[in-house]
This record gives sequence, C-alpha cells and structure tokens, in this order.
Amino acid sequence: MAAYRRPVLRNLFDDSPTPHIAHPPRTHCRDFYVATDGSYRDDGSGGLGVVIQTRDGERVARLSVPHAAPDNNVAEYRALHLGLDVLAARTPAGARVGVCIDHDDLAANVNRATLAAQSPDARPPHPYDLPAGTASHWRGIRARVAGFGELRAARIDSRDNPAHPLANTPDQYAHVNREPDRCVLPRNDERWRAPDDDRYPPPSRAERDRSGSLGGEPASD
Repeated sequence: MAAYRRPVLRNLFDDSPTPHIAHPPRTHCRDFYVATDGSYRDDGSGGLGVVIQTRDGERVARLSVPHAAPDNNVAEYRALHLGLDVLAARTPAGARVGVCIDHDDLAANVNRATLAAQSPDARPPHPYDLPAGTASHWRGIRARVAGFGELRAARIDSRDNPAHPLANTPDQYAHVNREPDRCVLPRNDERWRAPDDDRYPPPSRAERDRSGSLGGEPASD
C-alpha cells in the first residue's frame, strides 16, 4: 500500500520548532501555510521568495522577486511582509496560518507578536529584537499577524525552505510571477482536525511517510 505523503509546507511546519510557543498537536491544523525567504548580495542581485499552500497542498501563490535590500535581515523581513500581504488578500477572515521561515530571530519575533496580540496589555513575553532597517516592515508584519484568526511561525532549515531558490535566483524563476491569481480554500477535511487532548501525536508523526521524505512539489515546474 502506498504511503500517504503530506503537503511540503504543512510537513515542514509540523516538524519544526515554534519559538516561544508550545507546539501541542491541536496547533498542527492550519488553513494556510506560507514559506518566505530573502536573499542579499553586494551587487544588488538579491531577491524575495514566497510559497503559499493550503493545508491540502494546493498552491495558492508563488513569487520570485528581484530585490536590492541593504542587508540580509531587511531582505528576510521584507519577504515575510510581502508573503503575509499576498496571503491576507486571498484568505477568508479568521484563517489559521502557519509560517515557515529560516531566520531564527524573525520567527521568534513573529511568535512574540502573536502572544502580545493575545495579552491584555498587548506586550510580548520578551522584548522584540529588531535588526536595523526593519522597523517599517515589522509594523506591517505585526498588523498582518493581528489580522489573521491565528498565526504562528516555525523555524525551518534553509536547505528545506521551498522559498529559498525563489529568493536566491529570481532570474531563473521569473515565470512563477506570471502564474494566474488563485484564491483556493482548503477542503473541509475533518480527518486532520486533531483533538484538544495533547496525548495524541500530531499528524506529522502519526501518519507521515516513514521514508522521512517531505513530499510535495518542488519550487520549479
């Protein structure tokens, strides 16, 4: 019998740490997943990469945008800002979102913002640690975090990030920007609604492909 191979972004999110936020099984059910990456080069040939999928693995959007950021931190924050803007324009109110990024401090800041939005005094449990030049993008990111029904970020390895090639070689992936706009709603698949009881393993560990492959589609066609 063939093994079930789960969507790549959902698999990455499920198997990766979420800084500052516990990752119990019930949190593994997102409606949409977004992976972003930003690249910086001295010659100005950097770029921004975005991949968005539903929990079923349906592609919502891909972007590969040339971008001359002043440094790598600004590129990473700009990429996430762009990805969340695109996602917000194509999702219903109250969407639950999983973010996959390979920047430690950015993932931590996003989850601090999530916790702050739930706090009566709107303060994060730990102070934000913002790199120079990212303040304007951070304001946009915080606004998007507050606008979704629920959002948290997982820290993934850059080698596994499907947005990485889109950000690093935008000249080779310009065709993805010409893909038609899509607003795809995830299927109402109750099989993936994990119970509130944290004794149950998350789907990624209960039903994942035992080969350890992430599955899903590559960044390029």
